[in-house]
Amino acid sequence: MILPAGYSDDARMLWDAATALNRAAASVSPAAARLPPLLFFTDPARTPRPWETAARLPPGSAVVYRAFGADQAVEIGRRLRAATHEAGVELLVGKDADLADAVSADGLHLPEREGDRAADVRRRRPDWRLTAAWHGAGPPASGVEALILSPVFPAGGASATKPALGAPAFKTLVQRAGVSVYALGGLRPDRVALLTGSGACGLAAVETIQSAFGGIRT
Repeated sequence: MILPAGYSDDARMLWDAATALNRAAASVSPAAARLPPLLFFTDPARTPRPWETAARLPPGSAVVYRAFGADQAVEIGRRLRAATHEAGVELLVGKDADLADAVSADGLHLPEREGDRAADVRRRRPDWRLTAAWHGAGPPASGVEALILSPVFPAGGASATKPALGAPAFKTLVQRAGVSVYALGGLRPDRVALLTGSGACGLAAVETIQSAFGGIRT
């Protein structure tokens, strides 16, 4: 899909890079073609109105809603569900399967330390898309459709204290993961070209996506 008129140059750069990575990954592993090329990760502090960005994402993208125990988690999740339905975008919920059920999400994203829950979640909800975080040091979760590997480049938020992998190490980890892998962390639009040929199935980001897709030019 080519973005229509009105999107920022950064949005176009991110979307074009994400879809190109997804096509390249799908040529090696056809299962990658069924994955969203672009994942918008929410954060209560950094993305306080995530439904607004979700509504402007290209169809075929996905949102990973991380509530982190917020008091209004269900209310925000339902606003995201409405926005993503309208936009043709998937909605995954981070960690909390009960919240995912409550907002009729399309799947669940597991933190790395809870990757061993994947088999149980898959048994209970075979219809869900299932992903997990991975930082490359230990073995990745098994039984998921994709891993989100971070931080690729110097990043903010919870990854600010973690050393960046860099593009070469990221590519090496992708090759031994045994499943589709997204890139997350420090993915400014001027860096995404460095991931060409890495084997990544797409891009994931927090503030970069909010900034690029948060407003539409008229």
